Amino acid sequence: MATVVKVIEIIAESAESWEAATKAAVAEAAKSVHNIQNVYIESMKAIVEGNQIVRYRVDTKITFIVEH
Repeated sequence: MATVVKVIEIIAESAESWEAATKAAVAEAAKSVHNIQNVYIESMKAIVEGNQIVRYRVDTKITFIVEH
């Protein structure tokens, strides 16, 4: 039997770092899907206010195996 995978897109952010934003994206995905295999960071963006970075944002693609 072939393995079926799905990909979902999640945008997440953190005040700490891009790594923390990525972990937040995976944690959010894990609330509704299982068997997460990998996360691909499609883009990274920093939100700036008053000449300071205040938020780190990532646009991710998260791949998981579909259970039969």
